[in-house]
Amino acid sequence: MGGAVVDDEPSDVKAPDGGWGWAVLAGGFVITGFSYAFPKAVSVFFKELIREFGVGYSDCAWISSILLAMLYGTGPLCSVLVNKFGCRPVMMVGGLFASLGMILASFATSIIHIYLCTGVITGLGLALNFQPSLIMLNRYFSEKRPLANGLSAAGSPVALCCLSPLGQVLQYHYGWRGGFLILGGLLLNCCACGALMRPLVGPKKPQDQELQAVDQAEKKAKPQKKLLDFSVFKDRGFLIYAIAASIMVLGLFVPPVFVVSYAKEMGNEDTKSALLLTILGFVDIFARPTCGLIAGMKWVRPRCVYLFSFAILFNGITDVVSSQATDYPGLVVFCIFFGLSYGMVGALQFEVLMAIVGTKKFSSALGLVLLMEAIAVLVGPPGAGRLLDTTHNYMHVFLLAGCEVILASIVICMGNFLCIKKKPDKPEAHLENGAPAEMENLNSLPEGGETEREQPDGDISTVTVFVYGDTPQ
Repeated sequence: MGGAVVDDEPSDVKAPDGGWGWAVLAGGFVITGFSYAFPKAVSVFFKELIREFGVGYSDCAWISSILLAMLYGTGPLCSVLVNKFGCRPVMMVGGLFASLGMILASFATSIIHIYLCTGVITGLGLALNFQPSLIMLNRYFSEKRPLANGLSAAGSPVALCCLSPLGQVLQYHYGWRGGFLILGGLLLNCCACGALMRPLVGPKKPQDQELQAVDQAEKKAKPQKKLLDFSVFKDRGFLIYAIAASIMVLGLFVPPVFVVSYAKEMGNEDTKSALLLTILGFVDIFARPTCGLIAGMKWVRPRCVYLFSFAILFNGITDVVSSQATDYPGLVVFCIFFGLSYGMVGALQFEVLMAIVGTKKFSSALGLVLLMEAIAVLVGPPGAGRLLDTTHNYMHVFLLAGCEVILASIVICMGNFLCIKKKPDKPEAHLENGAPAEMENLNSLPEGGETEREQPDGDISTVTVFVYGDTPQ
């Protein structure tokens, strides 16, 4: 989908696939954990907030919804800021916003103040950290990028397993206000993670004054980089991905939201019901890096979009089958398989997007995709809740979620298959390292095949060509 992948960093900078990249990966691990786990971890304070402000559970649930909406919906804004100022300053400012929101919320006198401080300000801060961390990970890793994405994505279940118990302890000892204040201090670690995002710089080449003057003139004549590149919508592969991802998000987050209530309705204790999410998260922790390792294998990587499609299909079928569960052991089995499939989706979703659009357009593509998903996030769980209120049957909720996710897998699989069938029209395509390859050489290769190219010193190197569709980058 979208032609050969081109690394659009400066031409003389190669992704190190290690070195300082591991520090970037560690920062991405922490940021991913905060971004995805924090909206769920805040829910442990809901009972205290209900008692404090005299509101209902649905009023408190808006806190998590606004956090997620800000995380997804501010994607284009993050793209503009990253393209204008770079990843490191945006992340450090985002860390300050995330912390400030929780600290201000600890002084709230109404639920509206919580919406504005925790939902909007902290949500914006997390968004300004999440997207740049993915962009930097893409720049520092190429060969090992699927594994790096899987390890980074594992931060979400790890943080959820840590933040939820921590929130309960803080609430018990310090109340919700003290808990919010301490969590605000904890979010300052986002600034430290942002400081790790050191930009890649190419090696300095000795040049005389004449050449330097020519280079400076070329830089001035070069058109300015677009702050938000809407040309990604011309890429058929990106359109297929964006549509499929939006459909997927409609049902992907529904089962974790309702599975605990489903178990309680069966007559299980609160602690026993809550254990289901722990099981799901534990499986998820190991599923993400394992899937990233598999996606990086030589035969699998050129076809990772099909692995992604399988992961989505697996998740949807799990939802449909679980709708027939009638006892607690059935829900335990569901959580095991859902954690596995959910981890696979989490490890692959951004890897596939990186493979489609390449590095240069990734920041804009990610922002636009997250904006489309934000609409689905706001529609999916509330829509499922309304269906539950109407039918009073969890089976229909899980069936609807499963059908939506299965539809997304069909869209991305069939769309990708149709794109691959068509060859690029232009006489040359770009390889990952920016070198041109003749069209006849590309046509003679299988998908994701290899070709040998002679280097200036006479050595022969192997170059992997990823051909995803008919729109050259």
